[in-house]
Amino acid sequence: MSKPEALSPSQFKQQLTEAIPHLRAFGRSLSGDRDVADDLVQDTLLKAWAARDRFIAGTSMRAWTFVILRNTFFSSMRRKKFTANYDELVAERILSAPAPQQEPLHLADLQRGLMELSDDQREAIILVGAGGYSYEEAADIANCAVGTMKSRVSRARKTLESILEEGRFTSASDGHGSLTTTALENIIGAVEKIAP
Repeated sequence: MSKPEALSPSQFKQQLTEAIPHLRAFGRSLSGDRDVADDLVQDTLLKAWAARDRFIAGTSMRAWTFVILRNTFFSSMRRKKFTANYDELVAERILSAPAPQQEPLHLADLQRGLMELSDDQREAIILVGAGGYSYEEAADIANCAVGTMKSRVSRARKTLESILEEGRFTSASDGHGSLTTTALENIIGAVEKIAP
């Protein structure tokens, strides 16, 4: 079997150059972005030039380079799935944005809402929600059945949601503790008291 005929470097360069507008159009249709398409075309041209000895004279340069561009695009998409785009301007805005003034109120409302729950419901939602325990671990800690723990958490979530939506709280201090410390400290303190 004879070795396929190779193009001379000038012939290869000529055919590759003729394929560039088609590569740009294909790159834009894949990526939807002019800049990304231009990067894809550049990468494709470099890869095609490096692999020019594998191109078979008489076959379609456009088809051959389209395969390279497509593979390059999908490889980059797979890599991007595990990375995030970094926009310095957006990052700067996020990092320098002042904290909303209502956030402490929401946390205080949550803490007051927790105080409105029955002891077993509060214990259950703190263990599973704030403490991060599984239902099984929380049931062991609370010395109850797993089904009971799931039921308590479910009822506590519904009740807490209702309390927060309606804004119905009894007194600021109802014997369950005082609001003199921050709400976050109270919630964390509750987790520490319940956890073994």
